[in-house]
Order: sequence, then C-alpha cells, then structure tokens
Amino acid sequence: MKIRQFVVAVAVALGLAATTVGGATAAVPPPTAGSLQRYDISATYVSGLSSGGFMANQMHVAYSDVFQGAGIFSAGAYDCAQNNLNTALYACMDTFQARKSPAQLVQLTKDRAAGGKLDPVANLSGDKVWLFHGTNDTTVKQPVNDDLATYYRGLGADVVYNSTSASGHAWVSPIGPNACTSTSSPYVNNCGGDPVKEMLTHLLGGVRPASSSALTGTLVRFGQGAYAPGGSASAISMGDEGFAYVPRSCRDGASCRLMVTLHGCYQYYGLVGNALMDKAYLNEYADTNDLIVLYPQATTMTGNPRGCWDWWGYKSADYAQKSGPQMTAVMNMAKALGAGATGTPGTPVLPAPTGLAGTAGATTVSLSWNAVPGAVSYEVYRDGAEVGTAPAGATGYTDTGLTAGTSHGYAVAAVDASGTVGARSAPVTVTTTGSAPVCVTASNYAHTVAGRAHQTGGYTYANGSEQYLGLWNVLATSTLKETSPGYWVTC
Repeated sequence: MKIRQFVVAVAVALGLAATTVGGATAAVPPPTAGSLQRYDISATYVSGLSSGGFMANQMHVAYSDVFQGAGIFSAGAYDCAQNNLNTALYACMDTFQARKSPAQLVQLTKDRAAGGKLDPVANLSGDKVWLFHGTNDTTVKQPVNDDLATYYRGLGADVVYNSTSASGHAWVSPIGPNACTSTSSPYVNNCGGDPVKEMLTHLLGGVRPASSSALTGTLVRFGQGAYAPGGSASAISMGDEGFAYVPRSCRDGASCRLMVTLHGCYQYYGLVGNALMDKAYLNEYADTNDLIVLYPQATTMTGNPRGCWDWWGYKSADYAQKSGPQMTAVMNMAKALGAGATGTPGTPVLPAPTGLAGTAGATTVSLSWNAVPGAVSYEVYRDGAEVGTAPAGATGYTDTGLTAGTSHGYAVAAVDASGTVGARSAPVTVTTTGSAPVCVTASNYAHTVAGRAHQTGGYTYANGSEQYLGLWNVLATSTLKETSPGYWVTC
C-alpha cells in the first residue's frame, strides 16, 4: 500500500495523476479523418493546462508575431525549468529550490529575442493574457503562478489573474466531470462558474453565449507527422494524430479566429480519449463565435513517461525557442490552418517540389530539387523551421553553419505570386560529415575552470546556452558538449 501511495504521489508531483476515464457520452462530434485546410484566420491565441500551460506560454513568447494572447491554467514563467528536471520539479512546480526571478526571465527573453531565437518582445506589450490558479491546486504552487503574472506584466502584457477559485489542478469548465477541488483524471473540473467565458472574453474582447444545442462543426483527425521536424511525431514525443474542431461557419468561408489548446500531462488522447476536447467547453463557444480550436497531442517516450509537453528539456535543449521541435510542429499546424497566412483562403496552393536530395559536408548541406511551375521562390526548412529562401530560377540551396556529425531533416515548399506557401516536399534526412561533439563529464567547479561554464550566486550555468547546471561545487557534476565555438549545452 505504501509503495502504491508513493507511486501516485510521484505522478501527481510531475503534473497529473494517472487514472482513466470511462462512461461519459461525448458531445463533441466523432473524429473525421482528414487534413488541415487553410481558413481565413484573423487572429490566433493559445491556451493550456499545466505542462500545456508552460507550453502555451512558450508558444506565445516565441511566436509573438503570430499569437495575440494566451490563456493559461496553472503554470509558471517562461523557461523557469532552465533545461533541468530537478528545477522543474522542485522550483517550478514546488518551491523547495530557488528559481530565476521573473525579472531575470524577462531579461533572458529579451536576450533571446535579440539573438533571433524568439520573436521581438515588443509584440507582447498590450497582448491579452488570462491566468488561472485554484486554491486547492498543490501540483503547481501559487508562487510559481504568481511569477508568471509578474513576468507577463514585466513585458507589458494586459494580464487578468484569477487566483480565488477553490479548484484543484485542472482545466475548469461548466461541464467538467470532476468536483471543483479534485486533482484527478481527466483533469477537467466544475466549480460552478464559467472560467472559459472569462478567458475568451478577455482574449477576444467579448463573446456570444456558448451554444446549448448539438455542435454543428467537424472534429478533424489529422496526422501530426507531416508537421513534425524530420517527419516523425513519435520521435519528438507527439502522438501520431492531432485534432481540430472546425465550426460550420469557418468551413463555409467566414473570417474566424484560431485557438491552439494544449493538454496537460496524463491528459493526452491516447490515455483519456476525447475527454478534454469534449469537456473543456471551447467547442460550444467556437460554434457561436467563429473560432477554430486546434488540439495538438503529445504522448509518452523515454524521459517523458506521462505524456507531458516539453517545458524542461526532455527532448531538446531548445524546447522553449522557435527552433524547439515540439514548438515547430505545433506552429506548423497553426500555419497550415491559416495562422499568420497571406494570400486568399481557398485558393489553390502549389504542389510539393519533388526530387529533394542533399549532399553533406562537415558544416554544410547542399540541397537540390525539381522546379515547380508558377513558383516565384522556395522556402527551405530544416527540422521543421524555415532557414532560408531560394529564388524562382534556383532549384538548390546550401545550408551553412551546421555541426559536424549531426542529422537534420529538410523539406522545401514553393511560393506563388500571392505569397501563398504551397505544400512541403517529402522530407529527407542528411547527416553532416565528421564527428559529433564530444560529451565532457566533470564537476561544475571544473567546468567553470575549463571555460565550459560560469557561476553566478553559487549556481552554475553553461557558457553560451546559459543552461542551469546546479550548485557550483566539486560534488555536483554535469555533462556538456560544445555545439559551436563557445556554446555549450547538456548532453
């Protein structure tokens, strides 16, 4: 009994306890297999719970050119975890360990934006942000949520922070199946009010009443691999399938807004089915307010047994930047629906270039492909993120500044005269020649002496990446590799 109690406690500590859902009749339509189509999207927002809340903040901050606001249930400030699981657990969920202050994370955000790793921070000034934390939520402690509010205000965002509800750790909606104070699967609680209306009212500037009739939209089930860097969703701890609820009005050509909604740990489709999509109370507002809702799906992998979104670096040290693999995949989905798009919705897009091939050097990859009639340029993607363009007459591109001995997935898309980006080519994987960076294990003190790291206030940070390594002494050890001159990351 004690062992079982310990296992449950650990599961709760990492985000969400593991139980299953059954018996509920879904009001959301059954999924219909299809693909993401481009709609007339006038504004884009992001929301999420717990790990999905941390991810929602990362998406908003990294892609502030696209997202106009965020609604977050129970999460902390941008990159609180500093690429460290212990920091995530004991500083950014619980408060046993010191964490970076909101002011320090604001400065980190500005520094990364200045380096092109995030969109300009000026975009965040005036953005609508709605935050929620329940008084019975002990999974992500209130001081951590308070930091998120302070962080956003430090960047000039228009913040509304609801911290008076008696809710446990959950998304809260008027049709939630769980009691208000609960922290249990499927992590959708009913506290008697309508926080979803509060959130949407603040983000959208007002909403019409939610539909009380049967939903008339379509729940599209699509393959996520097409949007993942390298073409594999499972390789970055994302499910094979994602979902998008598209109201009839949007399908018929109305100008619509887009909400990207990110589930919490142990809340992904493969475990709880459509519980969040059914009970979050977003689709009911979507039907009456011309709002498409995108529901990307994470899943489990080694280092992520609870199906959380990557907010502490289990998959990539770039998890909170535009180059982060999950970040890139979700943004590719949003753009496929029309987020940040130019051109006229419904117009034909150019076909995918064929014959993509790559030749590798130690720090370069030279690509070639077949021309697409009607193309005025081509966009080139590395690991899902755009890295350059080629003019219409060119059918090749050289990617430079790479690291020896590393593999990358490449794709190319043609752009027409209206600026509409066509379908992407089938991806190819190219590995640069030479040896991959060597991992060096040493005490944090030795890393600083050798110039691989530095210390501030008794804590150690990797040079270049600024990843948190722990206490600065001869007992704490870390393993680092140099991916470019002077830029060290954890192995």
